[in-house]
Amino acid sequence: MARKFKKVPKTKRGVPVKYVRGAKNKKATEDEIKSTAKKYREGTLTKAEMDAISKKRAKSGKKKSKKRKKS
Repeated sequence: MARKFKKVPKTKRGVPVKYVRGAKNKKATEDEIKSTAKKYREGTLTKAEMDAISKKRAKSGKKKSKKRKKS
């Protein structure tokens, strides 16, 4: 029996909206998700590529904090 997943809102290209919500460049994020999924399906995604993608995604989610002055 196949698993059934809840329907979620998606972008025009079929990527869940939640995956691209906080991105500064939504199209680039969407492109990266689509290309990674394609490589994964084909079995051509290498460990090095996955590590690079993981770092990039973690970096894009972080917000820069302002340094506070000491008075």
